[in-house]
Amino acid sequence: MRYIYFYDSLLGRYALEETGEALTRLWVGDRVSLVPAGAEIKETPLIREAHNQLEAYFSGKLCFFSLPLFPRGTEFQVRVWNELQKIPYGETITYGELACRIGNSKASRAVGMANGRNPLPVFIPCHRVVGAHGKLVGYTGGLDIKIKLLQLEKVYLDL
Repeated sequence: MRYIYFYDSLLGRYALEETGEALTRLWVGDRVSLVPAGAEIKETPLIREAHNQLEAYFSGKLCFFSLPLFPRGTEFQVRVWNELQKIPYGETITYGELACRIGNSKASRAVGMANGRNPLPVFIPCHRVVGAHGKLVGYTGGLDIKIKLLQLEKVYLDL
């Protein structure tokens, strides 16, 4: 069974989805309206914990999430998403650097596409990946959300 619950936060409205064993999706920004039918709207203990950890993250009290995550994707996407989780809080890397980290320096476009399909943004910190020369490009839910997340991490990292 899939469960979904909605919240409002620093990012605006968002939705969390879980399967009963792990968190599977976080919809943010415009994507909240894309939440599929067929899931029961229910605040489960796991969804509540994910919400609590997000709120702690937004207030600068949490830099690392400790939740069971189950992002569904291709083998390549999962490799990219696993590597994303190794980018330290408050730091950024480029798509090219991320491609090198997964062992294929010529795959920056494919890495960018996998990054854009990340089903668990924030928890899997795709906002920490920037374009060449630090240029801010694209983000699930809108570039304004990416900017907020990067600014938030910089502020709390500097404290």
